[in-house]
Amino acid sequence: MTGHHYTAETRWERGNALFTDNRYSRKHTWRFDGGIEIPGSSSPQVVRLPFSAEDAVDPEEAFVAALSSCHLLSFLYLLPKHGFRADSYVDKATGELGKNAAGKLAMTRVTLHPHVVFSGEKLPSRQEILEMHHQAHEDCYIASSVRTEVLCEPVFEA
Repeated sequence: MTGHHYTAETRWERGNALFTDNRYSRKHTWRFDGGIEIPGSSSPQVVRLPFSAEDAVDPEEAFVAALSSCHLLSFLYLLPKHGFRADSYVDKATGELGKNAAGKLAMTRVTLHPHVVFSGEKLPSRQEILEMHHQAHEDCYIASSVRTEVLCEPVFEA
């Protein structure tokens, strides 16, 4: 699996802003190889409105989503190997921006809250679900790529 390359294009334009007064839009566009474009911006918590955009994805949210998505894909990959069938998977993941050990602002913790609904004749026990989430975390490429503490706290109730 080594040697694969992935691309993302990030595009920003000044427009008619002066820029040197620091009063410019942080809104930009992410374009991926499949052609999809997603509006990006700084977080309104970091750069005040109107210089950021609430209706865009900020890098912090994208970071949390990448970890959540990778965990989802790793978890789903494990299920058929154990004879389990999932009907749905919802993760309301959260990320915390704070100071790291070097005193720099960083995404210090991401907590996944996956809730999986299973069906079929063979249903996993609570322990099996926890073990598969642990294995999914170990297998997740994105989690293996970051220093951020990534926690997985499965939700067992709807």
